[in-house]
Amino acid sequence: MSDSDDTLKIEIADKIAHLRINRTRQMNVIDPPMMERIKKIFAELDADDSVSVIILSGEGKHFGAGYDLTFAWGDTYGRDIFGQRKMLQDCVNFEYAPWDCSKPVIAMVRGYCLAGSCELAMMCCVTMASDNAMFGEPEIRFSTSPPAMIMPWVVGLKKARELLYTGDMIPAEEALACGMINRVVPDDKLEDETMRLARRMAAISIEGLRTTKAAINKGAEIAGLRQAIDYGIEQGAMLDSTETEALKTFSEIRKAEGLKAAIRWRESQFPD
Repeated sequence: MSDSDDTLKIEIADKIAHLRINRTRQMNVIDPPMMERIKKIFAELDADDSVSVIILSGEGKHFGAGYDLTFAWGDTYGRDIFGQRKMLQDCVNFEYAPWDCSKPVIAMVRGYCLAGSCELAMMCCVTMASDNAMFGEPEIRFSTSPPAMIMPWVVGLKKARELLYTGDMIPAEEALACGMINRVVPDDKLEDETMRLARRMAAISIEGLRTTKAAINKGAEIAGLRQAIDYGIEQGAMLDSTETEALKTFSEIRKAEGLKAAIRWRESQFPD
């Protein structure tokens, strides 16, 4: 592969490619440079005739904690509604990478799978989860918006409303019950079971895999998935460009005491 940055690891063997996000000290958070590299890798794997199935995971204890809050998003994109819309559109274009790939993509999740990382996992065809995995979209607690409003399409309106209105996290077994993921396995069996499923898929003809995925995706898109996500970008841009009281206080604490202190302050208001 063309990507040589050690924040991304790629292994290819027996028709299976495994892409690992490797920013373990930062809980595998994602920034714009990494977004571009991951999109490029997916495009290359899609064009690689030796690959039938792709596994996406995070190295270490966590799949990912979403987008990198230490990155200067506001300075890069601008803080007005037009800049925030461009930012959300770029994030959505990135998150579509596993969806738009013509080959099956399996998300292998352990630990935290939050915010943009949770959306990325939901954009994958199948999600295998460790019994220690936790899923959630906490953005609303900080008066920001999920870039891709994919959750209602995966878990249904009622559960999506509950999770998106509160920002609560749920454990793997609850994620399984609501259809967010496919299987829960013991953490020490996660890699083996994910590879077992990938090998089972890789035994199918690539033509069969591609046409079946295309049919499933197109059905969701005809039903309005892309239009709904596009509308979510417009609404999200309005929220992200509005300085709510929660966001103002969060930003002040972050500036004075650091990001961890700001997160602790906000989370302390949700004791249940």
